[in-house]
Amino acid sequence: MFNFFHKKYFLKDYLEGYIDIHNHVLPGIDDGAADVEASVELINRFKSLGISKLIATPHVMNDYYPNTSSSIRQAHHHLQQLLKDKNIQIEIKPAAEYMMDQAFLDLLEREDLLCLKDNMVLVEMSYFQPPINLNEILFKLQTAQYRTVLAHPERYAYFHSKSLNKYSDLKSRGCLFQLNLLSLVGHYGRNMQEIAYRLLEEGMIDFLGTDTHQLRHLEKLSTASFRKKDLELILPVIQNTKKVFAY
Repeated sequence: MFNFFHKKYFLKDYLEGYIDIHNHVLPGIDDGAADVEASVELINRFKSLGISKLIATPHVMNDYYPNTSSSIRQAHHHLQQLLKDKNIQIEIKPAAEYMMDQAFLDLLEREDLLCLKDNMVLVEMSYFQPPINLNEILFKLQTAQYRTVLAHPERYAYFHSKSLNKYSDLKSRGCLFQLNLLSLVGHYGRNMQEIAYRLLEEGMIDFLGTDTHQLRHLEKLSTASFRKKDLELILPVIQNTKKVFAY
């Protein structure tokens, strides 16, 4: 039962049992945790927020982070061994955040994708422009029986419009949307925050993730608070994320 009589409603009070499906805690393979010590710091901070299950999603970006399913599993195994040695209890499942580029199409062709769950694959786009063959990529994912989960749709400024018609088009092509909790607290700027809330209001957001790269991201979320009307938009998506990705 939620108590809405307080002036501030802190996010951390509603994260018990939440599963973070987008983060960069695996050590040394992208722009997230630089090493295992940084990974442990992030994980302990997650646990302090009541989050004890993570789906790790390192970047797979051919020009910058050419990770493979093998390198991701290796980093995951290394981290799991360290956590076991330190007696830190947390569940971490390896997956990935794939840049939709030609290299991704090659992986798709080889069916070498690490999914969030079952056939759900987390993808992203450049912040400067969408792939010129975006519709082709989405069609191929659908044809191969994958469900596309688009990471942080609110951060693609070229999709921002009064009508949100570009987002509607993506939804009609079978895209599920994962919004960053950091967007809701203005971490990426007011424009991203406003679009994030509009997408919530329109019922377009399916899942929430932290997209944590650094300790300061979790520190910001640990103090985040919302108005009652905003929390009422956020809580159903938190619950849906917990329900869909329970493992």
